[in-house]
Amino acid sequence: MSRRTSRNSLTGLLFAALVAVLCAACSGSGSDRAASSKCPGDGPTCRTSGSPASPGPAASTAVGEATDRPAASPSPSPAPTKKPAATASAGGTSGAPAARVGCASPGACGFPDADTTGPRIALKPKKTGYWAIRTDGLVIRGQDITGSLDIYANNVTVIDSKITSDSWWGINLRPGFSGLKVLHTEITAVPGKGPDNGGVDYAVSNMGGSSIEVGWCDVSVFGDALSMGQGNLHDNYVHDIEPFVNLGGEWQHTNTVISGGGNTGHLTIRHNTLLNATSLKQGASGSIGLFADTGVVRNVTVDDNWIAGGAYALYGGSTGATGIKVTDNIFSTEYHPASGGYGVVAHWNHSGAGNVWRNNRLSDGRLVKPEPAA
Repeated sequence: MSRRTSRNSLTGLLFAALVAVLCAACSGSGSDRAASSKCPGDGPTCRTSGSPASPGPAASTAVGEATDRPAASPSPSPAPTKKPAATASAGGTSGAPAARVGCASPGACGFPDADTTGPRIALKPKKTGYWAIRTDGLVIRGQDITGSLDIYANNVTVIDSKITSDSWWGINLRPGFSGLKVLHTEITAVPGKGPDNGGVDYAVSNMGGSSIEVGWCDVSVFGDALSMGQGNLHDNYVHDIEPFVNLGGEWQHTNTVISGGGNTGHLTIRHNTLLNATSLKQGASGSIGLFADTGVVRNVTVDDNWIAGGAYALYGGSTGATGIKVTDNIFSTEYHPASGGYGVVAHWNHSGAGNVWRNNRLSDGRLVKPEPAA
């Protein structure tokens, strides 16, 4: 009798343990379910680990206040007011699934959109017009600015704010200065009211000689939205580029990200939504334009982005370009069957040292490769 009772007890314990394991495997954590629910059932697999930690809105500065305290990275917040971005799987060497197809929109697969970018706190209106910033370490937070920022200072941070530009740029870092961060900010302008024959040129421009960071920003209207040879551009939503005829009487060439070459640092473009819906007849250039205008293009990483539009979706740097790594991107066909009006990529330097093209796909899942060199 005692032996039978012992065997029954052991059986019950084993059964309970098996049920617990099966339940844990099937249910997943709350965060896993939230990330997976953003993808269609028959579509791609979304990551359950998020993008780089987003700086939280809580900090020493009051809403609408600028302070000259050093702009140390704000502490991460566990509960931002906007929903966190679920990052879509990049595949490749990470071991995550390679194919991502069937997404109804970038946000449906965890790429940035209006819900995961821009300011997360209440804003205080402030009409500044042209604002030359000359205070090192200045933090601008919680401001709804009508004007533009021209930065002659180091380590300036613009966070949880909105810029409605009335100048050639939204935010511009001047040569000789460094450390600019633009985070969780909306940068836009009023179409037809800009200085370039009604147009506006650059949302964020880096004229400095070192890297800047632009992250979790909602950017629209500008002809060449993010303009720099070096920087860390991540988790941004660039959309609704507004075509215009410039002061030269020609359609302004439009790009969501543009680099003119000649950089000595590194440009990283990772996990952004980059949409250039400009028509071919109205100056569309690229979604990402790497051009050797002022020097050789080198050391650029384009990884895990949702890219759509332009004459070509990506201009790859042309002859002499080296260290260009284009990996695990989705080239969406939402504007053109080949992502760009004429194709996915132009001017790719196949023989350039360190150039890598790997696991890039159209949004229907087809692998895409650069055309052979002529």
